[in-house]
Amino acid sequence: MANQDELFKKITSHCKEYGFIFQSSEIYDGLSATYDYGPYGVILKNNIKQYWWKSMVQMHENIVGIDAAIFMHPTTWKASGHVDAFNDPMVDNKDSKKRYRADVLIENYRDKIEAKINKEITKAKKRFGDAFDEEQFRATNPRVLANAEKMENISKRLATAMTHGDMEDLKAQIEEYGIACPDSGSKNWTEVRQFNLMFSTQLGAIAGEAGKLYLRPETAQGIFVNFLNVQKTTRQKLPFGIAQIGKAFRNEIVARQFIFRMREFEQMEMQFFVKPGEQKKWYEYWKDVRLKWHQALHNSENLRYHDHDNLAHYADAAVDIEFNFPFGFKELEGIHSRTDFDLSSHEKHSGKKLQYFDPEMNDNYVPYVVETSIGCDRMFLATISHAYTEEMVPDAKGGEAQRIVLKLNPALAPIKCAVLPLLKNKPELTEKARTIFNHLKMHFDCQYDEKDAIGRRYRRQDAIGTPYCITVDFDTLEDDTVTIRERDSLQQERISIDKIAEIVKKRTDITQLFV
Repeated sequence: MANQDELFKKITSHCKEYGFIFQSSEIYDGLSATYDYGPYGVILKNNIKQYWWKSMVQMHENIVGIDAAIFMHPTTWKASGHVDAFNDPMVDNKDSKKRYRADVLIENYRDKIEAKINKEITKAKKRFGDAFDEEQFRATNPRVLANAEKMENISKRLATAMTHGDMEDLKAQIEEYGIACPDSGSKNWTEVRQFNLMFSTQLGAIAGEAGKLYLRPETAQGIFVNFLNVQKTTRQKLPFGIAQIGKAFRNEIVARQFIFRMREFEQMEMQFFVKPGEQKKWYEYWKDVRLKWHQALHNSENLRYHDHDNLAHYADAAVDIEFNFPFGFKELEGIHSRTDFDLSSHEKHSGKKLQYFDPEMNDNYVPYVVETSIGCDRMFLATISHAYTEEMVPDAKGGEAQRIVLKLNPALAPIKCAVLPLLKNKPELTEKARTIFNHLKMHFDCQYDEKDAIGRRYRRQDAIGTPYCITVDFDTLEDDTVTIRERDSLQQERISIDKIAEIVKKRTDITQLFV
């Protein structure tokens, strides 16, 4: 765990040092849990959004996009249940004065038990080597079985308490498990109480409840209230989906773990409208499709499904796709079968019909919905975490040196290639390199760099994840060829100048992720 904590610190430090993410308002000592994306971070984030949008909208004939306003009529949030039920259980430690989510404290306690199981498995793997059967070991080892049962009981009890809003039992669990404040070690807790997560503001000059608006806590409701507008203008037939990328805001009790949990964040959501009775089929379909989307970027062992123990009031099925962050497996994307709750509730509160006329059945009905929802910022963090690598590579003197490299998928890399003249003080080289750079920048994001020795420039490009470096040397002046260096393998080859754009575009093409 200590090594993983150290790794996470290195990743957050790397993000700032190389212009991916900055603390918001840093010159004023920052604002808690808000971050700004730097020059390379904004390109990487846009590339992630492009990958999602292309795969979700462009590749599906029956999915279209919208961009709904952040401000919505306040009754929207009454209909959605957010005004009455969008709460987290809050508890304070009396000694440290720190505030926590009660359910997260219990989940972290459960995760420590899981860590014990994993430690037993790691020890057994070393002891038995290739003969080790993990499945059998999990099924027969007494300590593993006892801890697994303990975890299951904790999960069930937590889910029951959360479903029924039982604040007293959440407090009882914290006390029974001997959970201490992570900051001080104190076990002196207040009562657990509900905390609504929505930010509110005022509309224009109207004061009081009449002018009260909310910053949207999710993007989904903008899709639901536009259901008929989209369906009629695009003439879609069921099943069809509406996708959206946009900002959402939640007044988190404890925002933590860098950009994993923030108060202002970006969601990539798609609501898929289906015929009642077919939601289970489409739920399983989208589970499979969305996992494959992640597997195109990340190793399968870093991804897993986690079925919800505590279903939201509107859902009949829900699963998370979890990613193995440096701080453990955590939610990256949610797939939810939302039934007809949202459209039916908006019908009731607005007095307007939100039904689909089915020409095959010659009847109107409220569609069911299957949702896929992924946090763009969490996807960014997963991508950086997966890519960050420290390794030993050959150096110019025949020995080895350590390098830090972001092994980003070339399709997502902020800079696709860098153009580097071998020497800065040779005008014939820099002029040629500039000419090449000015041509390439018309095709993709690239960078020109002439400062420092060529080796240092390679390391800078490795650190921001640039997949290809183009070196312009004296041979270039003779035969119009350059050296192209591949980031991960360090392989170098000689290619013609007029082939650079074609080669780099082909090797960094985002469509490769769809194969």
